[in-house]
Amino acid sequence: MSALELFRLALSRLRTSRLRAALTMLGVIIGVASVVALVGVGQGTTSNITTSLASLGTNLLTVSPTTQDSDGSTSLSRNDADAIGELASVAGVAPEASTSLTVHAGDESTDTTIVGTTAEYATVRAYDVWQGTFLTDVSVDHELRVAVLGASTAETLELDADDLGTEISIGGIPFTLIGILQPKGGASFQDPDDQVVVPIGTVQKYFVGGDSVRSIGISVEPTADMTATNAEITALLRDRHELAAADDPDFDIFDQTQLLDAASSISGTLTLLLGGIASISLVVGGIGIMNIMLVSVRERTREIGIRKAIGARGRDILAQFLVEALTLSLLGGLIGIAVGLGVSALIGQIAGWGFAFDPSTLVAAVLFSLLVGVVFGVWPARQAARLDPISALRYE
Repeated sequence: MSALELFRLALSRLRTSRLRAALTMLGVIIGVASVVALVGVGQGTTSNITTSLASLGTNLLTVSPTTQDSDGSTSLSRNDADAIGELASVAGVAPEASTSLTVHAGDESTDTTIVGTTAEYATVRAYDVWQGTFLTDVSVDHELRVAVLGASTAETLELDADDLGTEISIGGIPFTLIGILQPKGGASFQDPDDQVVVPIGTVQKYFVGGDSVRSIGISVEPTADMTATNAEITALLRDRHELAAADDPDFDIFDQTQLLDAASSISGTLTLLLGGIASISLVVGGIGIMNIMLVSVRERTREIGIRKAIGARGRDILAQFLVEALTLSLLGGLIGIAVGLGVSALIGQIAGWGFAFDPSTLVAAVLFSLLVGVVFGVWPARQAARLDPISALRYE
């Protein structure tokens, strides 16, 4: 028989026992749907984490102090930031001093992070202004009481474009609202939209005191080497802080690309783990196919004997039962893919990362379901092919 005839025969056989075929395919459907859904969730999580981290800034290095004194001062200063900005491989520098305060606007209030920084903060941290303007060199140099709100902070305070130029209160001190930032999307460890940005000198003068900074954000030129720039900054700060060669640095330099790589690696491992766990149910579905095919061989013993008696070869019987097993697993796999994609899309919608999947996952799911059909269909097919036609004809 040709492959097409075998396939038609398999479909005809399945139609005569629809309930049994449906229950047999159920294990494969659940297994494939689990694999597709969980791998889709893993890929969506990876995409969400990568997008959130990338939104914090591209080609980004962050310098942080290793220690902090009891009065909140650190080893980093605005002069350190200015010196780093002189390096040829550096595109922008934004020193940051921050604190948490209550912000009032009319009858609304919220507790949020107040970030004191410079005009380059928007470039370094990859922010766009939605309405109004960002900090300028003039406002920073003169330590003006002006504020730019993150998107979620503005929403909480019920402020929009019509409120630009009005007065808000930060820690009981009046500030003029000059801008609202475009939303970037929050991350679990830090919401970049929940903040108020003001000139760094203003924060130091009214809220935190001293002239030290919490961190220094550095945007590296796209053509520059991140590792080399990191080494340059390390050498510069060690020299400025008068550290001997044997001394431990009083600062850390955090590379955003390293975090992205680490997050992608962890998420990829998690995706493989989830897919592996889900594959167990697919194996269980394959065992179900094998059991049903063995029962089918026993039930059709007489039919097999008749086929052999009129000239069917062992390999014809083998191919017939193997194609039936493959048809069961393939149909179950296709239905499982549809169910898995639906579940993945639903979870992505609820979680907020949308529908994310890799087409190669679908190809792998189809191949895996076919492999299940082959592996668990060979034994029953071989049992059928080996039946003695005389004994089969006598079977009651």
